[in-house]
Amino acid sequence: MTDARSPDDGLLALSVEALVDPGSAAAGGSAAAVAAALAATVLEKVARDGGDHGRAAQSAALRRRLVRLAGEDAEALAVARLLLENAAEGGDAVRDYDLGRALRAAVAAPLAIAEASADVATLAAELSRVTAPQRAPDAASAALLASAAARAAAHLVNVNLGVSAVDDRAGRARAAAVAAEQAASSAL
Repeated sequence: MTDARSPDDGLLALSVEALVDPGSAAAGGSAAAVAAALAATVLEKVARDGGDHGRAAQSAALRRRLVRLAGEDAEALAVARLLLENAAEGGDAVRDYDLGRALRAAVAAPLAIAEASADVATLAAELSRVTAPQRAPDAASAALLASAAARAAAHLVNVNLGVSAVDDRAGRARAAAVAAEQAASSAL
């Protein structure tokens, strides 16, 4: 049996450890990104095993993007939480400006995770329709995982303090979650 390893082999172990580490800010957004990255990894394997090199490359690019977004989300969350703690000390124009920027960054990461997860789900649905029957269940599973990740990330966008119900970012996050859910349903 061949033991081919990718550079991301430690992703799951590192992600789990980061999520339980009390000193790490990694939380739901990072977990959603990792879940979608794992879905993209499954999809990459399905595409590669089926000789679909184009979709394998797309899956690999999405996997790398989601791995990067997991770290960006944790970093943005750490900064936002720190500035929110300091904001209790009273108004200050510079601190308020920094807090606004941090809250925007804390929305940008899960929004990007939701959208990338929707891309994984859509690609998985496409692949589930054209791959060999024995590979289709794995593609459908990838679509379901990515859909759940998109929904979780969209939820984080919607509950962010810097986002109102009519905010364009909330609408984009909801649209990504709906697109991912529709893609997953079509993959079954």
